[in-house]
Amino acid sequence: MNKLVGKKVVGSKQTAKAIKNGQAKIVYIAEDAEAKVTAPILELCKQNNVEVVFVETMKKLGTLCGIDVGAAAACILNE
Repeated sequence: MNKLVGKKVVGSKQTAKAIKNGQAKIVYIAEDAEAKVTAPILELCKQNNVEVVFVETMKKLGTLCGIDVGAAAACILNE
């Protein structure tokens, strides 16, 4: 996996919003992100049956999203 393909949102707030709006197809979460940030997103994914993929580090997830900084969460949107 080198880059996330498709329309995406990056960041925990944007990701949570996309899940709530039923727009999220796959959610990516950095394993080294703070639990207080990722726990609500994981809960939303569970409630909305959204697939979750864990990425080792925030830096790696940022790179996958094509940004130069780390990201705690990101998601691919439904087309």
